[in-house]
Amino acid sequence: MISVIVVDDHTVVREGLSLLVAGEDDLDVIAAVDSGEAAVAAVGRQVPDVVLMDLAMPGIGGVEATRLITESSAAAVVVLTTFGESERVLAALDAGAVGYLLKDSQPSQLLAGIRSAASGGSPLDPRVARALLDARHAPTAKPPALTEKQQEVLDLVARGLSNRLIARQLGISEKTVKAHLTAIYSTLGVTDRLQAALWATRGQASD
Repeated sequence: MISVIVVDDHTVVREGLSLLVAGEDDLDVIAAVDSGEAAVAAVGRQVPDVVLMDLAMPGIGGVEATRLITESSAAAVVVLTTFGESERVLAALDAGAVGYLLKDSQPSQLLAGIRSAASGGSPLDPRVARALLDARHAPTAKPPALTEKQQEVLDLVARGLSNRLIARQLGISEKTVKAHLTAIYSTLGVTDRLQAALWATRGQASD
């Protein structure tokens, strides 16, 4: 049985999703909450397999709630929102979300996404994938030169990996990853990893 927590600040949406998910024999809604704060608390109590996470909510938004959840648990967070812009997608993936679906998806697509996330997959709405591809092909100047290691770190940031996963993949410490990111931000003239990721996707398109 796959345990699911539904997070959405709109009562009708939250209850509708809960009914849809709970109607499946292999899925169990163990909590339905209306805020990022409540989601973090519920995950701490319930230990779900999957969290369906809205993005736009009062207080702690979906991105920050996702970051807090993935840093403290093994729950797979799947964003479910109306927003499909590449910047929001990258922010959610960078925070640790494993999937990104849109609220006007077919019920079968949503249910399949939950099952995919629970089994280690990364469900991504085709329209979201298109937004990422469009961002990758947007014309822009090439980013300034980076060292080979900085470029490796930047490429992994653009793929949505956390500092912890980047460190593991490159065989370096998280402290070293942070040092590389500081140098990358300075070289590219950006202030955070989302802006750096956008530089990476657009720069690769112009190579």
